[in-house]
Amino acid sequence: MDSKIEEEIIVHEEFLQCGGVETQVVKCGPWTDLVNDQNVNRPKMLIFIITGNPGFSVFYVPFAKALYSLMHRRFPVWVIAHAGHVLAPKDKKILTTSEDPNAQEIKDIYGLRGQIEHKIAFLRSQVPKDVKLILIGHSVGSYMVLQILKHAPELPVIHTFLLFPTIERMAESPTGRIATPLLCWFRYALYVTDYLLLTPCPDIVKSWLINIVLRVINLKTELTLMNVIQPFCLANAAYLGAQEMMTIVKRDDDIIKEHLSKLTFYYGTSDSWCPTKYYEDIKKDFPEGDIRLCEKNIPHAFVFRFSQDIADMIATWVKDNLSKI
Repeated sequence: MDSKIEEEIIVHEEFLQCGGVETQVVKCGPWTDLVNDQNVNRPKMLIFIITGNPGFSVFYVPFAKALYSLMHRRFPVWVIAHAGHVLAPKDKKILTTSEDPNAQEIKDIYGLRGQIEHKIAFLRSQVPKDVKLILIGHSVGSYMVLQILKHAPELPVIHTFLLFPTIERMAESPTGRIATPLLCWFRYALYVTDYLLLTPCPDIVKSWLINIVLRVINLKTELTLMNVIQPFCLANAAYLGAQEMMTIVKRDDDIIKEHLSKLTFYYGTSDSWCPTKYYEDIKKDFPEGDIRLCEKNIPHAFVFRFSQDIADMIATWVKDNLSKI
């Protein structure tokens, strides 16, 4: 995307209470409050991105901008952070919203099931029922999207894109074999290490390290990472990861079968979280599904260098199907 166009796109960062937890939402487009916006030009569709783990929305800003631009700025693109993965800066106002009074308390909100309920609570309270939804899930976000379809069938989801989907056999994958003992057995050692290293570290040093990392991964963003490299946030990411390894084992074919027409799967050719064997298996079981294998050797963490490529694919599908939508 042209750098001048990218700079012109305004990104709103908001923190609001969702499920009793402060939640970061990054929004591309002038529409920041769809519930109270009575304008006749209010968009009829929202593109909603659920991140992988860790759920740092800042990594997805270039992707959201590219997608918003490719859609000719007709539809808002929102990215939600996982509960507990991003803390609001001290000077940032946390918005209070009118959550569903009938909503039950989200138990274990930092765990896998709680994170799914957290996303459902947001969509139910922050998106009007007449606004259509395109859900995009990356990595474990794909698993969450499938669970949203299962547990919130009333949501007006017209299509979903599951990018590099970790929806089965996570602990058996090449990376999962390494991550599982670290996350499940040595998680508390990671907590202590994070706390001892990050707590005494001055902000100026953290800022310097963050800038180095951003340059290495070639990521430009107007949002700060200072409020995500906190022991609390990293501990929650590790906790979620441990639950992923233990819970995401068997592919839920019932959900896939029921919603197959709404699903686009996109697998990588060199993805150590979901190897091509997983692609071959699901392609064999659902030959009529829209199940694709990447031809560009894009890595699992596509947001660092390949946001434009993935945005192009999604925008092309939406444009081709806009009349149906």
